Amino acid sequence: MELVVALVSDLHFGPEASFGGKLRKLTGEAPALTRAFVRRMNEVTRPDLVVNLGDDIEDEGPEADRERYGACMAALGGLKAELFHVAGNHDVIHLSEAELLSAWGRPEATRLHYAFDRGGFHFTVLHTRERKDHDISLGPEQLAWLGEDLAASSLPKIVLMHHSAADQDLRGNRWFEGSPHICLVRERRAMRKIFEEHGVLAVFNGHLHWNHLDVIRGIPYVTLQSLIENLDDDAPGRPAAAHAVVRLGPKRIVVEIEGAERARYQFDRR
Repeated sequence: MELVVALVSDLHFGPEASFGGKLRKLTGEAPALTRAFVRRMNEVTRPDLVVNLGDDIEDEGPEADRERYGACMAALGGLKAELFHVAGNHDVIHLSEAELLSAWGRPEATRLHYAFDRGGFHFTVLHTRERKDHDISLGPEQLAWLGEDLAASSLPKIVLMHHSAADQDLRGNRWFEGSPHICLVRERRAMRKIFEEHGVLAVFNGHLHWNHLDVIRGIPYVTLQSLIENLDDDAPGRPAAAHAVVRLGPKRIVVEIEGAERARYQFDRR
């Protein structure tokens, strides 16, 4: 028996976004790409659950962000599978934690990190915080909670987050080459030690706008490409249309990256 989990990341509903003088985010295509993802999930993949790894908007201002975040939630709301969310750095610039939790359908919650059990697996969702142009951090309180949460579960464990806990080689990354402080979590070594101590099977994240795999001390750290990343060098552009289908089985984990840049990873369970 396997559990099928679909992942999507960095949808970036919002204004056009260039970087280095070139069109990099095809934000104008975000609604149509999201609807296409939802149709594929409902009609073809039929996963047991879907996880949105964050950065649903390209932040602009409180009113615009509120409207666009709502539009993204409405589009993803068409999924027939159960849906879970991770908060991205763009999502929290103008929107409060209470607003995000309400949009997620969890108004009774008080924090953006949480955990849940499905299909014989324990999922831990982390909220990594960005201090703009300074660092990405989990913070001591959430780091302590992480250890307690993982220790309390006897189920096989999966971690979901927006930024990366791996020591990625960033050469060739359009956005973050030479800037690990704004894409990799500052406490990542302490986090990885906790993951190793408590038998985490795999860690998934978005944010870096590329597909990337690191295996560190037997744990795979999988970074998923943005749904709307422009794969061409400039306008008019070609969207990555990326998503992942993760099959969690009793003996192995299979990750299939779909879209314009396909990849497949397979890991035997320890």
